[in-house]
Amino acid sequence: MRHLIRSSRYALLAVVLACGQSDGPDISDNFQWLESMHGDSAMAWVQTENARTATVLEADPRYASIYKAALDMAQAEDRLPYVSFLGGELYNFWQDSAHVRGIWRRTTLASYRSASPAWTTVLDIDSLARAENANWVWQGSDCARPGERRCLLMLSDGGEDANTVREFDVVSRTFVTDGFVLPKGKQRLAWVSLDTILVSREWEAGEVTTSGYPFIVKRLARGQALADAVEIYRGSATDGGYGVSPATLVDAKGNRATFIDRPLSTFESEKHLVRATDVAQLSIPRKAGIVDMVDGRVLVQLSAEWTGGAAPIPAGAVAVFDLAAALREPGTLVPEVVFAPGPRESVAGVSATRDRLLLSIYQNVRGTVLVASRAADGTWTRTPLPLPENVSTGVIDTDITGNQALVSVTGFLTPSSVWLADASAATAAEIKTMAPRFDATRSVVEQREATSKDGTKVPYFIVHPQGMVRDGSNPTILYAYGGFEASMTPRYDADVGKLWLEQGGVYVMANIRGGGEFGPAWHEAGLKTKRQVIYDDFAAVAEDLIATEVTSPRRLGIQGGSNGGLLMGVQFTQRPDLWNAVDIQVPLLDMLRFEQIQAGASWVGEYGSVSVPEERAFLASISPYHNLRAGTKYPEPLIWTTTKDDRVGPQHARKFAAKMSAMGLPYLFHEVIEGGHGAGANAAQQAHTTALEFTYFARQLMDPEKQFVP
Repeated sequence: MRHLIRSSRYALLAVVLACGQSDGPDISDNFQWLESMHGDSAMAWVQTENARTATVLEADPRYASIYKAALDMAQAEDRLPYVSFLGGELYNFWQDSAHVRGIWRRTTLASYRSASPAWTTVLDIDSLARAENANWVWQGSDCARPGERRCLLMLSDGGEDANTVREFDVVSRTFVTDGFVLPKGKQRLAWVSLDTILVSREWEAGEVTTSGYPFIVKRLARGQALADAVEIYRGSATDGGYGVSPATLVDAKGNRATFIDRPLSTFESEKHLVRATDVAQLSIPRKAGIVDMVDGRVLVQLSAEWTGGAAPIPAGAVAVFDLAAALREPGTLVPEVVFAPGPRESVAGVSATRDRLLLSIYQNVRGTVLVASRAADGTWTRTPLPLPENVSTGVIDTDITGNQALVSVTGFLTPSSVWLADASAATAAEIKTMAPRFDATRSVVEQREATSKDGTKVPYFIVHPQGMVRDGSNPTILYAYGGFEASMTPRYDADVGKLWLEQGGVYVMANIRGGGEFGPAWHEAGLKTKRQVIYDDFAAVAEDLIATEVTSPRRLGIQGGSNGGLLMGVQFTQRPDLWNAVDIQVPLLDMLRFEQIQAGASWVGEYGSVSVPEERAFLASISPYHNLRAGTKYPEPLIWTTTKDDRVGPQHARKFAAKMSAMGLPYLFHEVIEGGHGAGANAAQQAHTTALEFTYFARQLMDPEKQFVP
């Protein structure tokens, strides 16, 4: 009965909205002109707003020191260099003051383990950009296995998701003459052989989904013109998600398989196997992902139950199927369970070595890594690696030619480190650690629970000064995300530590529903019209912090980006009484037009669609852009975005700020001109954005006379 009443309320609200009554959310939209990403009028507005915000935040006496500290940390030579296995060596992408755009470089494992590794530059992006008069931003590489000598490099113009692809030889350190070159676009690719790749892209103008992603896969041979590529698979322009994608897996025994993933919605997709003469659909649950392969068995991470084996395999588990059997009978797979998590567990990732699996597991939001091996009778055994406790752990990369793996360890007060694991012996040892960036001895970490509106227990981490006085006066930043099954776990954040904790601030990370901290069910609890529970969870954590006198509304600020930016917008409009600072990062805010802005249509599985009356009504009821109210006392927010964000887009943030301006409400707005869906394209831009944020928090939550202490 409760669900019927709820549905009726949304249906009634939809009728009210359709009739244009004034007692519902304000569905007028007078600022669509700001949706022109690079339009002259829109960019003139951006420049004016940037200048206004600069006169406020950059003029603050704390700003210069905060910016210097942020930039020094971002460009420090003793930063931890994360590496990956490639062709028998370790590769790293590095940016510093001398390499603003960055260098791709390599070293040996023995050298990496030393205090001062000897690096060889493979490609200098700064030099390349100068030589080609281009605004290149590195987006990674895909190297052909086995051998890993030929790589497809992804280079973006200013940080957009769209990129240009070019073939590169890592031995000669040169672009391959007459190699593969794919012009700019949102594209997906996979090596079939050294001389053949599969490509999904916009082949002809308009051949993209409503989200702007490709849905046609073609086979391209070396030396063949793009126009002559041969189509092997076609999805539909109405497909949801992030576009049809090919991918190739290779294991240590030479087993090779190429798959095509066709997203039907945000979280559902068909999986297809490319065979010698056709492309066959696999009988895998739609809510699942193919992630790796070992010993001829393909690994699948499940977000839905899988039947077909000896017993149903639950959602959240890891399963395998036999590749040889799939090539013969793709429609009748027989899965085996590798690991099924308990009620307070989740699987964060799965990686294969030569003959082992590494499972990144979280137990009550605390990480561990398990080594899994398969016995001759088909049973799987799991052994934990000896890693620190009460931190986040994860696999950085594995070497399929052996059983070595690189593992990350990090915590709020634990400097990030890299561990070398031997999966065959289930051993691990730290080989490199980050130099501390702040005095962690001043702080402690606690894990607590708040009770949400419906009685659900919501965990959160709080990092606070030793001996903190509970009198409601502690300046506190509360962070969360709450969507897309993305887990928020402890991590060493130098900016938070140096620019906030060391200044006497409190930092809180909330594990609200919508994330993946406790598996698919934790995520699905907040999908579409059930989404209000996510916002109730966040408010419950804030109320718990206030009730326990950690802080007070005067001293409480909140922060979140992308989907977390939507979270910030909802909290800003629904509960303005709870905070004095709201940092809204690269956000979604117009939930009645989000499907028409950039890649928004690909997220209908998360948010719902305005084409469905009940879902439109709910979206209208929570849409921050439409629920601003003139005359309401709101805290002054910091709203920031990037011009080149071709995923969420700057339109949401611009329109929200412009509407606040028209209502005479206080706000600060900043737009980074480069950087894609992030804080900037290089360390200096990112440090500038970071400095604006922490200067803003200091102004709003700390006493005016409190200075930043480097």
